[in-house]
Amino acid sequence: MSKSPLAIYSEYFLLRFCCGLVNVIPYPLAMAVARGLGWMVFTVFGFKRKRTLERIRGVFPEKSEKEAKAIAVRSLQNILQTGVEMMRAPQLDRKWMDRYVKDGQFYKDKLQAYVDEGKGVVIMVPHSGNWYMAAWSMAKYGLPLFAIAARQRNPKLNAWMSRQYGDIEVLYRDCRDTLSQICEKLSAGRAFAILPDLRVRKKDVEAEFFGGKANVSRSGAAFAVKSGCPIVVAAMTRQGGRHVFNHIATLRPDPNAADRKEEARRLTREALKLLSDEIMKSPGDWYWFNKRWILEPLERKEEK
Repeated sequence: MSKSPLAIYSEYFLLRFCCGLVNVIPYPLAMAVARGLGWMVFTVFGFKRKRTLERIRGVFPEKSEKEAKAIAVRSLQNILQTGVEMMRAPQLDRKWMDRYVKDGQFYKDKLQAYVDEGKGVVIMVPHSGNWYMAAWSMAKYGLPLFAIAARQRNPKLNAWMSRQYGDIEVLYRDCRDTLSQICEKLSAGRAFAILPDLRVRKKDVEAEFFGGKANVSRSGAAFAVKSGCPIVVAAMTRQGGRHVFNHIATLRPDPNAADRKEEARRLTREALKLLSDEIMKSPGDWYWFNKRWILEPLERKEEK
C-alpha cells in the first residue's frame, strides 16, 4: 500500500530535521545523546519492554531481571547509535574509519584475498553492532562490495537511504533481474554482503540458533554454492567507542556435492550456528526489537 503525499513529506521533513541536528553537533556528543535517549525510551517509556525482555529471558534464563534489562537497553542504544551514523554517513571518510573502526584495513585485506581468487565472496553478517558500518568501512577501504536491500515504501526515504549507502552498490529485492545480477557480480569477483533473514515466512532451512530452532533462508549460501565462492561469517560489535569487525570463520562449498540445495542448507546451518555463538558472547549488540522473532514457530498456513 502506497503512502499518502502528506505522510511522505511529513516523514521526510522529520528525517531531514533530525539529520540537521545530528550533523551539527560533534560525533561523540551525538552518540552520547543516542545512548541517553535509548535508556530513557526503554526504561521510562517502556518501548517494547515486555516482549523484548521475554525474548531475552527465553534465551538467557539464568540472567537476572537487571541483567536482561541491561541487554535490552544496550540493544536499543546500539540501534539509535546506528541511526546517528546512518545520518552522518556522507561524512564518514577514510580518516574517520581509521579512527573509529579497529583494524579496518587489515580485515579489508583479508576479504580482498578471497575476492582475488576470482569467484567472489559472500559475507554473512548478523543484525549486530552497526551492520551498516561493517559494509561502509570495507567499501571505504576499497573492497568491491555490493548488497541487497528492500525498497522503502516512502520514495523520498528510499532515495535518501540510497545516497547514504555511499560506496556500496545496492540491488533491490523487488527487481526482476536481482538474482541474476548477484550471480553475475560474484562471477566477476565482487564481494556480496548479506544479512541472514531473522525469520522467513515460508519453510526453508531449520537451523540451530540461540539454543532453539529457527527457520531461515538459504539464499546466501545458495549463491556461494552456485558461484563456487567462499562464505565469510563475520560480526561487528561496539567496544570502547569503536567498531570491531570479527572474521569468525570461512566456509567453503563442496565442489563435488551431489545435491546443491542440501549443500546450501548445510552451509546455512553451520553459518547460523557460528553467528549464534558469537552473538551470545555480546548479546547487547544484537537487535532484539525486530518484530519478526527468529525463534517464533511458523504457522501452518506459512509452511504451505
